[in-house]
Amino acid sequence: MQHTNIYNMGLNQNAANFAALTPISFLQRSASVFPNHVAQIHHDVKITWAQTYKRCVQLASALNKAGITEGDTVAFIAPNIVPVFEAHFGVPMCGAVLNAINTRLDAEAISFILQHAEAKIIFVDREFSETASRAIKMLGANRPRIIHIDDPYYEGGQLIGEMDYEAFIATGDEDYAYKTPKDEWDAITLNYTSGTTGNPKGVVYHHRGAYLNAVSNAVSWDMGDHPVYLWTLPMFHCNGWCFPWTIAATAGTSVSLRHVRADDIYNSIRDNKVGYFCGAPIVLNMLNNADEELKAGIDHQVKVMTAGAPPPASVIEGMESMGFVVTHVYGLTETYGPCVVCAWHSEWDSKTPTEKARLKSRQGVKSPMQEDLMVADPETMVPVPKDGKTIGEIFMRGNLVMKGYLKNPRATEEAFQGGWFRSGDLAVWHADTYVEIKDRSKDIIISGGENISSVEVEDVLYRHPDVSEAAVVARPDEKWGETPCAFITLKAGSKVTEQEIMDFCRENMAGFKTPKTVVFRELPKTSTGKIQKFVLRDQVKEL
Repeated sequence: MQHTNIYNMGLNQNAANFAALTPISFLQRSASVFPNHVAQIHHDVKITWAQTYKRCVQLASALNKAGITEGDTVAFIAPNIVPVFEAHFGVPMCGAVLNAINTRLDAEAISFILQHAEAKIIFVDREFSETASRAIKMLGANRPRIIHIDDPYYEGGQLIGEMDYEAFIATGDEDYAYKTPKDEWDAITLNYTSGTTGNPKGVVYHHRGAYLNAVSNAVSWDMGDHPVYLWTLPMFHCNGWCFPWTIAATAGTSVSLRHVRADDIYNSIRDNKVGYFCGAPIVLNMLNNADEELKAGIDHQVKVMTAGAPPPASVIEGMESMGFVVTHVYGLTETYGPCVVCAWHSEWDSKTPTEKARLKSRQGVKSPMQEDLMVADPETMVPVPKDGKTIGEIFMRGNLVMKGYLKNPRATEEAFQGGWFRSGDLAVWHADTYVEIKDRSKDIIISGGENISSVEVEDVLYRHPDVSEAAVVARPDEKWGETPCAFITLKAGSKVTEQEIMDFCRENMAGFKTPKTVVFRELPKTSTGKIQKFVLRDQVKEL
């Protein structure tokens, strides 16, 4: 006798009981429920949620009138200011896909992205007009339409578009019947990887993932209602880790920040009562080392979310000594930004500041909306023991994983082989299920048959009082195969020697892990503050 599931009889999905998940709904709700609450602050300009909603609808309408249709790409080259925040809603509201481009890329890389994404229209802030102009010229006759962004608070650059962003959205209708996705699997944004080993890959996000990671951010960070969020993290980086949509979900306030500088950050925190910001460890280190007078007058709690590279425990300890509360997260462009969080346990409150910082420097556990996470053998995909020692690769799966790579089915298939997304990051799994990264697969140093974690060596280097920044890579060695080479930026006025650095390391770790070479120099970084180890790996060959 065939079994019949009574819960499927006559209970069908319909318009009354099902809607595709999309972060556009967050904007509509905040504008309806909290119309007069400030949604955006840009210097002395304040824009409410009702006004933001109207502007986003007009942007969608203006794009529609400009011939932008479902599945078209709309590009932005701009800093963290009002138009980019609004684009996270206005662009998908006309059915298009937002491509926020890394502002620090060269003209060749930007031109490749515009061509590969088939961008129909591009919005260019005047600060980046020179590079954007060169990139667009490389496209020949098949060029996107250009709209410029004329920020009155920035002097310099040229206006290269046919009209200004404000004039453009003014052509849109306030009562435009904007689109929501028919299918939550529809693309909402396009983000390009760094492209350190060839052309960058286009990572496609869907509405469902954007919606869920926005909520995941709010839940994992305990943001509550009306958080004030400062944009130290670029919105072109994983769509600001989905925080434009998180801010809408929580009816919070988005505070613009053009340049990531210690004085601008501290002043904005103080003046706007900022309670939340994100940044790479390099940003936290900059804030730690800032002049003490900049830090004065901040008497409210500030929460910091950090990721991008394993943060040294000393950097976390320095931030928390100032009263900032640090949450460590982990993820990749392919996972909408953070999909792993170092969730805190109350029983850890009694530990020493150093012990707390050590616990917080681990990457953590799956975030609330991520389906699954494991550390496994990269060949067999068998989970490693939770012993805190056995190294494996981090794998994830669930709704917080990209649709795939645009126009690159082979890379997509490789990334999802075995039913998991392969991160390329090597880690151990602790008994309490927390993951801790030891290295990128290409960054592990094998010396005399022993595996050395560059992250572990860097963690020790950051404890030295004269070290501002540190990165460790493998240097070829005839005897050992490879040995650790440390590149270090010293704090101003420091006169510490190479031997003193090596002696300090030897006192704080196993001898075979101690750097055999120390180089003092400024470290090359990406636009998001990550140290470019591939540059250092090339340079180490010349030593």
